[in-house]
Amino acid sequence: MSLWSHRDFRLLWAGDTISYFGASVGRVVLPLLAAGTLAATPFQMGLLTAANTAAFLLIGLPAGVWVDRMRRRPIMLTADFVRFGLLLSVPLAWWLGALTLVHLVVVALLVGAATVMFDIAYQSYLPVLVGRDQLVEGNAKLTASQSVAEVSGPAVAGGVAQAVGAANGVLATGVGYLCSALFLMRIRTHEPEPVRSDKPSLVAEIGEGLRFVFGNRSLRAIVGTTGTANFFGGMGMAVIVLFLARTLDLSDGVIGLVLTSAGLGGVLGALTANRWNKRFGQLRVIWLVMLVTQPFGLLIPLGAADWRLVFVFVGDLAVAYGAIVYNIAQVSYRQSICPDHLLGRMNASIRFVVWGSMPLGGLVGGALGGGFGIVPTLWIAMAGQALAVLWVLFSPLRTREAVAA
Repeated sequence: MSLWSHRDFRLLWAGDTISYFGASVGRVVLPLLAAGTLAATPFQMGLLTAANTAAFLLIGLPAGVWVDRMRRRPIMLTADFVRFGLLLSVPLAWWLGALTLVHLVVVALLVGAATVMFDIAYQSYLPVLVGRDQLVEGNAKLTASQSVAEVSGPAVAGGVAQAVGAANGVLATGVGYLCSALFLMRIRTHEPEPVRSDKPSLVAEIGEGLRFVFGNRSLRAIVGTTGTANFFGGMGMAVIVLFLARTLDLSDGVIGLVLTSAGLGGVLGALTANRWNKRFGQLRVIWLVMLVTQPFGLLIPLGAADWRLVFVFVGDLAVAYGAIVYNIAQVSYRQSICPDHLLGRMNASIRFVVWGSMPLGGLVGGALGGGFGIVPTLWIAMAGQALAVLWVLFSPLRTREAVAA
């Protein structure tokens, strides 16, 4: 049965799409707010980028234990309401003339902590909601709508920032999280009580999740590729807005339009992910799509404020396209081989590394951008992302077809 007829999945789908639209707006307007209104330096931009994902390093591992100890939907609801309240404080502070960079960094850090809990719970909840035999379809549908939000969000963000100020654009992010919570509240699928661990200590339960992930050669390779790509992606994120705004001297509106390329690539990736899986097999797709698409990122530093702006658009689109097809394949693979009682810790263990690498990349990118220049930093970031595929290329995923690789 198709998930189109699954009422509760549709509710999750709708809420997640709206939430991602708000988040895609926020990822553009917060850096624009920092770069424009608060005149942030490259290092401060790197600090803001790092704050967005630092929580994966700070609470990523224990979060997996907490998710496995509790029902997942209440965790997601709480995270949505907390993010709404935190983001509402940004436009309020701006309206009162009290907004500072410290405020933005603290909000980004706390929103990131709530996102850690939501994302780990969400990936652990999907198998309960749709069943393991529909994971690829469920992940593909969710990713497709998320990518549509990625296309429209930056354009809206750039337009709002140019018309009424970047701080007002933060409202869209907060409202997105509130709407997500309202949809999640209507889900009726019964979620069973979590299985109580026979290792009640926090450290022992964290260790159980880590052993499951790093005891599997294929999962280790996935962690290596995703973590490396995210580290260098964090470097790129720290300087890409500065590259477009200061090096190329583009307006906020044009920057928003250029950054829609990643969302467009994501939409195309989500719509074609099933074709990749059917044509090449789920395990082969994990390394093949990264090998083919990620080198296009080397076009981005070649961009200029003329016809060469197309290099930025094409490079960003191709990198995002490959990342989405890769993520659908590897996330579905991970979910399919993991026992229910370890889903939270499996997801948390992997996200601890792969998302925890992003703030480190952001800090390095900010430091390199200030010390060596924005364009050289972009070159390093794009080259690193292209080489990240080596982990999965030289792993059992390249030679095996069995799901248990």
